[in-house]
Amino acid sequence: MSGLPYDSCCGRLHSGAASAQTAEQLMRSRFSAFAVGDPEYLVKTWHPRTRPESLELEVDQRWYRLDIISTQAGGPFDSAGVVEFEAFYRSPAGAGSQHEVSRFVREAGTWLYYDGVSQP
Repeated sequence: MSGLPYDSCCGRLHSGAASAQTAEQLMRSRFSAFAVGDPEYLVKTWHPRTRPESLELEVDQRWYRLDIISTQAGGPFDSAGVVEFEAFYRSPAGAGSQHEVSRFVREAGTWLYYDGVSQP
């Protein structure tokens, strides 16, 4: 967590007032988009080759914590990066998590989520 209020952190990215400077920052903002229920931001930051035409979020699933496990490249001067994370949620079925290794690419100065592989 950045420790910043939503409007000073991910809210600025979600509104379009700022853009992610690193792959990890984009990953954090995408997690926040799941947490606040913003599928439009998720689709907008998904690479056109791999993104779905539409995205519906589980309304009963509440995302509450993101742990970044590792990052590879994905800095302000890189064109690609990898972020391994575990995201935690609660739903009517109970608590759970998603552990994923995600790939990001930067095109025309904009970081985009490319794809991810779920981990056991």
